[in-house]
Amino acid sequence: MEQLFDTGHTPEGGGGTGTRTPVPPSEQPLAVRLRPTSLDEVVGQGHLLAPGSALRSSIEEGRPHSLVLYGPPGTGKTSLARLIARTAHAAFEELSAVQAGRAEVRGVLERADHRRRTSQEPTVFFLDEIHRFNKAQQDALLPAVEEGLVRLVGATTENPYFEVNSALLSRCRVYELHALEDADVLTLLRRALEDPRGIADPPAVDEEALDFLAARAGGDARSALAGLELACESPDEGRVTLGVAEDAMQRRAILYDRAGDHHYDTISAWIKATRGSDPDASLLYLAVMLEGGEDPRFIARRMVILASEDVGNADPRALSVAVAAAHAVEHVGLPECAHNLAQATVYLSLAPKSNASYAALGAARAWVRENGAPEPPAPMRSAAYAGAAALGRGQGYEYPHDLPDAVSGQQLMPEAAAGKSFLALSDRGEEARLGRRLEELRARRAKAES
Repeated sequence: MEQLFDTGHTPEGGGGTGTRTPVPPSEQPLAVRLRPTSLDEVVGQGHLLAPGSALRSSIEEGRPHSLVLYGPPGTGKTSLARLIARTAHAAFEELSAVQAGRAEVRGVLERADHRRRTSQEPTVFFLDEIHRFNKAQQDALLPAVEEGLVRLVGATTENPYFEVNSALLSRCRVYELHALEDADVLTLLRRALEDPRGIADPPAVDEEALDFLAARAGGDARSALAGLELACESPDEGRVTLGVAEDAMQRRAILYDRAGDHHYDTISAWIKATRGSDPDASLLYLAVMLEGGEDPRFIARRMVILASEDVGNADPRALSVAVAAAHAVEHVGLPECAHNLAQATVYLSLAPKSNASYAALGAARAWVRENGAPEPPAPMRSAAYAGAAALGRGQGYEYPHDLPDAVSGQQLMPEAAAGKSFLALSDRGEEARLGRRLEELRARRAKAES
């Protein structure tokens, strides 16, 4: 610990929340004023806080353990950290890894040690954006966490299994928080209008304005409450209308039904625009889906399908790009994964197009449906079991790697489909080269069979 925190003096106000000048409640943001003071006030995260769950029990019983809270912005990470300290009657120290340096962390640990020695008061150390600490900084926390000097509560929007050192992670429990449902956000918005800690003397708020704020927040309670607070400061003739809410969120309300016609029509338009190689139209439909709250995983799945169905081997890298985008969606999430989807959209739009693989598979399946499953030639059948040799299985098979150019001239098709061709490659992109290779192989095979 001395190597990392051996210099500098803890500046005045550089430690935990207790050393900062308190902000009067009336001047605090609405999201801060409405932070839950008990588990019963927490909205959402039922998968973590169900009765009898490990996290709920530890909070209720005042037995905090070191943990990492992983999830999108505005899902309650800071609120849970404060509740953990509150129920444990512990001092609450808060730092952001974006701004904290050696002196700040050293100050937290020194104050925690002083409390332990003088009053036995425990300390909950809330470290926001914990993934921003480098390896040396994370490792330096290990003794304090392992010895119980502090209960570390790390918060991150990044997957901690990728961003937090395994040594530190092994000493913490990881809890994944989910983006709030629209109904959860709506509950918080109504609370803000009714709770004494909320908006003082709130104006009338139209239901469609509340619905808009809840939907457009994208599961981020902080964003929704900030929008409501701003909207209530400038109502239209004493009412917060949809227009006022739109202005507060700086977005237009998008008419988009994720389970109805708009859902299917827009993804259809995106597919056709991308297939038609118009990146501007493709990006527009992508924007409509994202603004409308479409599940990004649904969009990513369509990208993976299109990469093989409409680009295919004209650009084999398209599938890798689409799969990488889908991976990013799972591990990054909104809002940042929108950039990954946009990159993939542009690539897929500009890639040369071919449906040769799609069409060839369709032709092969049609042949099977009409003719049934053919029996492979004896040399092609498995010889990997006892008695296979006696049945003639695998005998006469030509191992291509022992042949010139590793190309077999053997009849590989079933007898019933001999001479049948299903694949017709295009002359676009990489598929043009593959087409020449296909013609060469078919010519050599025909010559060997004659």
